Amino acid sequence: MARVFIPAQLRRLSSGQTEIELPGTSLRQIVDGLEQAFPGIRARLCTGDDIAPALQVSIDGALTARGMMAPIGPTSEVHFLPAIGGG
Repeated sequence: MARVFIPAQLRRLSSGQTEIELPGTSLRQIVDGLEQAFPGIRARLCTGDDIAPALQVSIDGALTARGMMAPIGPTSEVHFLPAIGGG
């Protein structure tokens, strides 16, 4: 199962839980699993049917631009990170 790390700003939705293991082969399935475990978290992670523009997703240490279709391996680590802007 993938290991999903809950960002500090969302831990009140997870009752302080910092990580959870979830089954899934795509980021969409991981987000669905998070919503099932912690109702309301999807609204903070997503805008419509995609990852919120204010977030980046790191899977196994690499940022992904594939959105909800990003593949997840059976031992993947998934992090939701605030997007960094600047110039």
